[in-house]
Parts: sequence; structure tokens; C-alpha cells
Amino acid sequence: MQSLWSNHRRAKLNLNSPAQSGSATPTPVETPASEEAVSQAQEVSVTPSTVEPPVSPPPASSVKRKIRSSRTAVESNKRSKTATSDPKDRSPPLARLSDLGGVESCIEKMLELVAMPLCHPEVYLHTGVQPPRGVLLHGPPGCGKTLLAHAMAGELGIPFINISAPSIVSGMSGESEKALRDTFEEAKANIRKRVAPCLLFIDEIDAITPKRESAQREMERRIVAQFLTCMDDMSWDKTENKPVIVMGATNRPDSLDPALRRAGRFDHEISMGVPDEEAREKILRVLCARLRMEGSFDFKSLAKATPGYVGADLSALTGAAGIIAVKRIFKELSEGTLVLPPPEDGDISMAVDSLNPPDSSPVPAPFASLLSMLPGTSLAHFLTTHPSPLTDAQLLPLTITSSDFQHALAEIQPSSKREGFATVPDVTWDDIGALHSIREELHMAIVQPIKRPEVFKMVGITTPCGVLLWGPPGCGKTLLAKAVANESRANFISVKGPELLNKYVGESERAVRQVFSRARASSPCVIFFDELDALVPRRDDSLSESSARVVNTLLTELDGLDARKSVYVIAATNRPDMIDPAMVRPGRLDKLLYVDLPTDAERTEIIRTLLRTVPLGIVGQARTDQAKQQTMDEVESLARERCDGYSGADLASLVREAGVSALKRTLGSLDRMDDEGHGASAGGIIVGTADFSQALGKIGPSVSIDQRKRYIALKNKFAGLPVRSSRSTGDLGVAS
Repeated sequence: MQSLWSNHRRAKLNLNSPAQSGSATPTPVETPASEEAVSQAQEVSVTPSTVEPPVSPPPASSVKRKIRSSRTAVESNKRSKTATSDPKDRSPPLARLSDLGGVESCIEKMLELVAMPLCHPEVYLHTGVQPPRGVLLHGPPGCGKTLLAHAMAGELGIPFINISAPSIVSGMSGESEKALRDTFEEAKANIRKRVAPCLLFIDEIDAITPKRESAQREMERRIVAQFLTCMDDMSWDKTENKPVIVMGATNRPDSLDPALRRAGRFDHEISMGVPDEEAREKILRVLCARLRMEGSFDFKSLAKATPGYVGADLSALTGAAGIIAVKRIFKELSEGTLVLPPPEDGDISMAVDSLNPPDSSPVPAPFASLLSMLPGTSLAHFLTTHPSPLTDAQLLPLTITSSDFQHALAEIQPSSKREGFATVPDVTWDDIGALHSIREELHMAIVQPIKRPEVFKMVGITTPCGVLLWGPPGCGKTLLAKAVANESRANFISVKGPELLNKYVGESERAVRQVFSRARASSPCVIFFDELDALVPRRDDSLSESSARVVNTLLTELDGLDARKSVYVIAATNRPDMIDPAMVRPGRLDKLLYVDLPTDAERTEIIRTLLRTVPLGIVGQARTDQAKQQTMDEVESLARERCDGYSGADLASLVREAGVSALKRTLGSLDRMDDEGHGASAGGIIVGTADFSQALGKIGPSVSIDQRKRYIALKNKFAGLPVRSSRSTGDLGVAS
């Protein structure tokens, strides 16, 4: 018996023989049976009287072998799969052009470059004009490049091949090129099947088409070469006169290989910049179309409060405002501040399910146990009193308000601000004291050309103006630039001079070009260069070659072959004598404004601006308006008489030091009251004249006498420029 069983096992485990059922002897390979034999076999198999031999379960080794073979087949299928998704799922997207807002100019270009060749190729065939083969969308992240491509394909209703460029890259040699070829072959296959013209969209195309001279691996160069070859194969004679348009999207167009951007490949480029105030209003209206907004919602003021926001940021802002609104509604319902109308008698649809059958036991009210656990929770009381869904009449007063969006603005930060990109500062002219003559010059040079460009074109002024603010440190040059950008409601890019410098060759020049390209994409835009002398020093024999290249790049960007297109430049420096002379010629920074130290009257105005939020009063007395005005007059007198040579930053430091002195006095009295066991409150902090007198002993002018003489000499050197300070220089001018 044992020998028979061992022979049976050996026969079963023979890997070279086919699988047997019920017999251990090998049999030849079966040939296909005829239809009669198959039918007879089926009749025999269904007859109940047919006796079949018992089928033994397959051995473990056979099962493992099948599992291994199936795994191998799955892995091979995975490796052979292209980077695209299921080829059968090429249906048009559900997005429509009505889902977009504020990109009317881009939609117009897309209709011309994509919709016309795909819908009416016969026009191009009749006229013999080659249609565009590729369209490149570029712009900052979140501006709507991918959504625009999906919406265009959805409107046309054509097969849409959507590929993420990083998914094409494979670790095995040749797999990336094969995946790229298969993708383009699939687009051609749709043409051969007479389906329709096809749209091929490649997102993040810079991942597979970097510049070949800077590519670190040979595989990257091969992928670029393969992509160029595939683009050349998309000509009409190879696609049976049915166009296949390739669309690419990228955030970094400068990193693409130059051969990809020539004619015949990506013929046209569409730049999608940061939306302006009008475009943001349109985007917000599209995003809020499906939300229950209050009747008096002001989209214009919300658009004004969201500078630097792109479409993705506004979508996140809308979602955050919706969540805040839901929380507010639940809070108001639970606290009783929002009273819902009672359900109507005729509306019994909500109460049908709550009726109990006659023979059923009474069901306790939902959340009734919470009242004993959380007696002080009004939300539990609301859930107990409203177990059924609210009716339409009760839901009617529940809306999203402007205050919900204001709370959401504090949570959602624009992505462009995180990247150091364009945004509008929150500094206004009310935050700046004095400097009225400088304000008027900046208003005419920057603000009015942005608000009314057509008026300036009538007199032949089309080139944006550049302004250089120079003077002693701490006089408000940076603050002026921020206030100008805020008043003009233009996008604002702040560049600290040294932050563009890089130790690698060519990176500093690329950073300068990128700043101006981003500004052109989000025009009208104001670029503010702080500490300009660090970025464009005077070119002489002692200057290094890399620094000279940065200076040359900035000079060509300011006044080169490419138009600046409503890009205004404001620069600030303490050392105008160290800046290259070519920087301040007409056409670049042609308006030089000297920001001098404030005079006696201007110091009074500055100190009055700084004291708007300071709790002034007489120490030891109750805080009254009369005491506040008396202290204000005394502090202004101190600023006129004892603060000669103080800059605006020095006066701000003086106010802070006076506040610290008042805090020390108040906190000391609070500590003594705590030690004596009396209750203490910090609500009575008063900053008095004695605090400012004490602060004057610690804070002195930051600009020395010698430095003031040097600036007066520089001012005389730059005599004859558009703006001269009308202040009298006094004894310092005579001494110089």
C-alpha cells in the first residue's frame, strides 16, 4: 500500500507531465475535439448516472507553480504597460469652459490654436496652411493650466489622452522611450480607427524634456530626443490629414530644451499669469455659483482683499469659508442666536419616518443621553430638540457670509506668497507720516500709469518708469514702495538684493530673468529691489566676472529688446555712488528721489502717526481724552525740540522703548499686588511723557553727523535731477 501511494505521489509531482486527474500514467497532449465529441462529452457530464472517478486535489507544488507563473505574468504586464492609463478610457473630460473664470484671453487663444484645427481641418487643407502642432501652457502653480486643457477637450468632445510626465520615466533602460512611443502611437491609432481628431495633454512636461546640455544622465537626453522625434511624426501626411494636437503644461518654461520650443513642435505658447483684481472677481463668482451666499455678498471687495491669489488658492479659500460657515451655523443654532422657524404643518415628509408602528415600543429621542453627560452643551440640546432633518424653510436663512471669508483669509495663504512671488502689501499712505513731495512724484510715476494707461498713451508715454529711492537708512524708502504698490493695487514682488546671488555659474542671471518673467506674467506688477547696490555694483577692474554678468542681465531686462509690459521697477539704496552709472540713465531708473531725514514739522507728523494705537495718558490718573491729548502735545514737543537728526525708524524705536518703560512700571505694580494677595488687572497700562523722556536717554539718532554731511555732498553731486529736497540744510549744508 505504501509503495502504491509513493508511486502515485511521484506521478503527481512529475513537473514534465501535464496535469492528470485520477490517473498517474502520462497521456499525450489532447487535440481539439469535434463539435460532436464536445456535445457527447457534455451529455455524459450532465447525466446523473455517470460515475466519475474521484478527483484528488492538486498538490502543493503545482499550486505554487501556478501562483509563481501568475505573478510573473502580472509583473510582465505591469512592466509592459505604458505610462498612460487604460487606453479604452479616453472619453472627454467632464470639465467645461464655463467652469473657468478670469482667463478669457487664454480661452480665445485656445479656440484659435486648438478648437479651429480640430473642428474644421478642411479650412487648413483648403488654404494649405499648416495648423499648430503643439501648444505650451506655462504659468505659476495653481493658475488653471490643467483645468483649461481638460475644459477644452470636454467642450470639443474628442478623445483626450492625459499623461503625467513623471509617470513616463522608468528605471529600466529603454522603457521610458518605449512608453513615450506607445503614447504617441495610441494617438495615431485613434486617427486610423476613424474615431476623431485627438488631443494629447502632457502635464509637468519639464520632467521629461530638460535641457540636454545640463542633463546629468544619458537617459534624460534619450527621452528628449525621442520626444522630439515623436513630435515631428505628428505631421498631417502621417496622420491622414486629421490633426493630433499636443498640449504641454509646465511651471518652468525656461528649463525646457530649446529644440522643443521651435516652430513645428510647440509652435505657440500661452502664458497664464497671476490673476488681477478683475479676474479674481470672476473666478470667485464661478467658484461660489453653487454655494448658498448671502444676498448682499460683495465679490469686488473680496477680490481686492486677495492679491496674489491664483485659482487654486481661491478654490481653497472658498472651501475654507464653507467649513467656517458650517461651524458658525452650528454654533449659532446651539447657542440660540439663530432661531429657526417652526416646520410647516403641511410639510410632513420629514416626520413620516419618525412615526412608530402601533406594535413597536417607543424609541428614545436621539442624543437624549448626552443631556445627562453634557448638561452645559447647547449643541446636544439642539440635536435633541431637532432629531429630524431641517425643512427647506428652516434651511433658507443658513448662508455663507462675508465674515466667513474674512476668517478664511487668515487661514489660507497664497501659494505665490510662500514662493516669494507677487502679492500686494498691506501698507497704506495712512501708515506713513510726512514725505508728501515724494508721494506726489511716486503717484505720477507709478500709480497713475497703472490706473489710467490710456491717458498716458495719448501723450506718447508708453514705457514704464523706474524709480530709485536713495537717502539715509531708516527714512521710509521700503515703506514708500509698499504703499505705492498698495495704492495702485498692482502685484508686488519684493527682491532683497543679495538673495538673487548664487555661487553657481549662471544661476544668478537666471534668477534675475525669472523675476522679470514672473512679473511680466502677472502685469501690472511692481518689482522692488531693496539694497540695490549689492546687486548692481559699479563695473570696474576689481569687479568679478560673475557680478558683472548679473549687472549686464539686469540692465538688459530693464531696457533690452523685450518690452517690460507694465512692469514698474522701484529700487532703494543707501549708497547711490556705488551703483553702476548705466543703471540710472533714462529708460531704466530715470527718476531719482532723495528721501531725506525728516524736518521738525515732519517729525511731528510721523510721531502722530506712530502714536495712533498707543494708550497715552497721565500716569496715576484715569485715562481720558483730555489727558491723552495733553500727553500727545507734550510728546510732539519733545519730537520737535529734542529729536533733531532722528529718522523715521529712530522715532518708531523711541515709541517702542517708551512702551517698554510703561510695561516695566505696570508689571512691577502687578507683581506687588499679586504678592499682597490683591487681584491684579493689566487693563490700565498708560504711556506717559516721563516714559518718552526716559526713552530719549536710550535711543539716539542712527545717522551720525559725518554721515549726514556725506549724504548732503551726494545730494549736491546729483544736483539737477527731477526732484530736489526743498528742506534747508542748515548748518550742515554750510559746513559741507
